[in-house]
Amino acid sequence: MRYQIFIPALPLMFCAAAGAANPPTGATAVVGVMETTDLHSNVLGYDYFKLSPEPSLGLDRTASLIAQARRQFPNNLLFDNGDTIQGSALADYQALANPLKCDQTLAIYKVMNKLGYDGGGIGNHEFNYGLAYLSQVTGNRFEVDGVDAARPRCAGPAFPQVLANVYSLKTRKPLFAPYSIIDKQITAQGADGKPVTTTLKVGIIGFAPPTILSWDKRWLEGKVYTEGLRETAAKFIPEMRARGADLVVAISHGGLDDSAYAPSMENGNWHLSKVPGIDAMLIGHSHLPFPNATSTVPQFNLPGVDKVKGLVNGVPTVMANLWGKHLGVIGLHLSYDGQRWVVDRSKTIVEARGAQQADKSFIAPDPDIAALVAAEHEATIRYVKTPVGATDFRMSTYFADVGDVSAITVVNQAQTDYVIKYVKASMPQYAALPVLSMASPFKGGTAGVTDYTDVKAGSLALNNAADLYLYPNSLYAVKVNGGELKDWLERAAERFNTIDPALATPQELVNTAFPTYNFDALTSKEVSYEIDVTKAPGQRIRNLRFRDKPVNASNEFLVATNNYRASGGGGFPGLDGSKTAIAAPDANRDVLIAYIKDVKNLTRAQHGQQRSWRFAKTRTAGPVVFHSAPGLLPLAQQAGLGNVSMLRADDGLGKGFALYAVDLSK
Repeated sequence: MRYQIFIPALPLMFCAAAGAANPPTGATAVVGVMETTDLHSNVLGYDYFKLSPEPSLGLDRTASLIAQARRQFPNNLLFDNGDTIQGSALADYQALANPLKCDQTLAIYKVMNKLGYDGGGIGNHEFNYGLAYLSQVTGNRFEVDGVDAARPRCAGPAFPQVLANVYSLKTRKPLFAPYSIIDKQITAQGADGKPVTTTLKVGIIGFAPPTILSWDKRWLEGKVYTEGLRETAAKFIPEMRARGADLVVAISHGGLDDSAYAPSMENGNWHLSKVPGIDAMLIGHSHLPFPNATSTVPQFNLPGVDKVKGLVNGVPTVMANLWGKHLGVIGLHLSYDGQRWVVDRSKTIVEARGAQQADKSFIAPDPDIAALVAAEHEATIRYVKTPVGATDFRMSTYFADVGDVSAITVVNQAQTDYVIKYVKASMPQYAALPVLSMASPFKGGTAGVTDYTDVKAGSLALNNAADLYLYPNSLYAVKVNGGELKDWLERAAERFNTIDPALATPQELVNTAFPTYNFDALTSKEVSYEIDVTKAPGQRIRNLRFRDKPVNASNEFLVATNNYRASGGGGFPGLDGSKTAIAAPDANRDVLIAYIKDVKNLTRAQHGQQRSWRFAKTRTAGPVVFHSAPGLLPLAQQAGLGNVSMLRADDGLGKGFALYAVDLSK
């Protein structure tokens, strides 16, 4: 197999693979196009936060799905959609604790090389560790400020990585090769029924969310710029076809959004699908499986989106969830009309195949994967066991949606302490402003019944801090007035559905389409507010008070948060980067670790129960219910949530959750 990569500064030359015959008119072929996405360096089925095996995730299990698909589709291609190199303790170990040397290959890329990936895209989280690191681990030479383009090319993946819509400000050329044309030898069937060996030229083009410029501003500002998906595709796809691409596969790290097109759209693939010349789309970023016939997620229920067949405006499209939980498979049926290969969409199949089987067991992992990364795995375990302090209470997010702040209070305290000291040392112009902090429960069951922060009482190690603060964000602080603070809380309160007090039937409290990590909350003894879930979104925050006085637009605050939120992540009103007062050089997680080291011993009274918000009291005719892990009612009681009860240890939905109720009248 050969990869023909577009390099902007050089002409591209290629020819058909030696010995491959042109297919005869009427020939047909079936080609399996496979996708992984949002692996976030989950190489193995192992939870470094809990220091235990976790069968629901890991590329080692996806590897078994890949082997199955290859048996079904002897003609096949395997691609990755991005968000690959960041997101696990293993990733942080290789990027931060023991930085990779130039001649070393990232563990995730070592595995991908072994599995024979044909190509890959670039997601937004690839930029989290900075451009110099990304340049090194992908084996590229970026022509951008702050990166030594003259240094030797470092080790990287053995397959082409493509990204068409991120450009160097210095050269005005794409940071990565925008596309690659892969010569893939396949076996087709002639009209006479006889096998024919031929070369299929598969073009891949990559896209990242343009919003990286806000999310990773500290790394990217003044170095790169982005262009929109639609115009970028319209520019390069005709060129790919002119250079011989039989098929064009778009590897686009984003979801679907049918709102009015803008070049800055985070999830522009609904519009991308309408660009002529795309035969298949591999999408991601949203951490969901698609197609999914039963999905109620808004982006999969748009006009032109067929969530059963996996079509977006007629284009076969797949999203393979996250963390290796699924493998995306598109079975393309092709016919040769004498001049080109044509996709028969009526026969093409699209599936997101889960690692969890019908009997709830998980497919066995490929044992060769663990052996390949054994050294990195063991080193990561040693790294995350580094002690930093102790706690006398359990910090968890099982009941964060109903008021347990045990896992976010210490985060807010650490961030507040840092900003107060930062202002005192470096920014006296803000000395008169009160400092608040927002934090969210990053894990709330989205990825399954084990997807919760859970730090037991006792010794605290680095893995516990990473469980409390999942992402390698940088600490930012924004200056807002009281009205803007209320708007912030209103947006966070969209975590809840609107409850009708008169309904006698059970009502779901939590809006599962609203991510847990956007449920920001204050946990300050100086602030109090109520969330009235009987009101429509935008009208829910009541009695917002600071130091026992109503908050209004004349109040001003510094609010500690992270670069993602301060720069527009999550779509919070007014938070678009313009209100940033402090862009700290330190990561939120490092700030948390330093705080715990300084405090040494956390207690529930001081660090685990300062709750600023309550539900506005209301009586409901029927139960208001939510789902969490079973058998944990004592945790709710320890957190002071006397209005929570467990209705059923099994909620009946087949995913291992229990059904709980919250009494809003108490």
